Amino acid sequence: MKFVAPRQLIFPGDVVATSDEVVEGAIYLDGNKYRAASIGLVEFREDKIVVVPLEGSYKPKQGDVVIGYVKDVLAMGWEIDIRAPFPAWLPLSEATSKYVDIERISLTSLLNIGDAVVATIKSIDLTDEFPVMLTLREGERLGKIESGIVYEISPVKVPRVIGKKGSMLSLLSELCDIIVGANGRIWAKCKSAEDELLLIKALAKIEAESHVAGLTDRVKALIESIKRAGQPRP
Repeated sequence: MKFVAPRQLIFPGDVVATSDEVVEGAIYLDGNKYRAASIGLVEFREDKIVVVPLEGSYKPKQGDVVIGYVKDVLAMGWEIDIRAPFPAWLPLSEATSKYVDIERISLTSLLNIGDAVVATIKSIDLTDEFPVMLTLREGERLGKIESGIVYEISPVKVPRVIGKKGSMLSLLSELCDIIVGANGRIWAKCKSAEDELLLIKALAKIEAESHVAGLTDRVKALIESIKRAGQPRP
């Protein structure tokens, strides 16, 4: 039995459905009932109920594209902050295909503390000192960020920035060149300061209204209204 409706906003402890239903997402089983584990939005997908969390931390997965900051420079690589509960490691061998003589060349000449990178999660091993290994060699548009801005949102709201079939991302890409990290960091390079400000306003609206239906249309209307306001009158 279902106790929720599509697009319903639910809170921790709310009953979602009985155990004979197929339920996924931010839930836990309490006796014969599924309850919400966090604030979430209900979606009905084919024959299952999905509770999409609206708050929470980033949980790394192999293959994720993430945006991280260099936290420390070590002997053979870098410690990278990717907003995960545990540290990430970028070995020198995964940062470049070129031979680097570390006795003559300092790793800080490649990446230094505070530098930002776009990377892919190569592997996860929770028994390792650095459970997450990153790579800059397996994927497109990976490497050190040399320009543009990095904007942060809650990681659980990344799917709303992408939208169904990429609809929201397509809309935002009309403003700026964008890379959306699975960890909630978004890189953007815009043609003008006005477009950059408009993108930031759009992202802020997405994060604030992630639980609202028709969000893509609402963001499109915001962008169009700001553009019209900025145009000179005839």
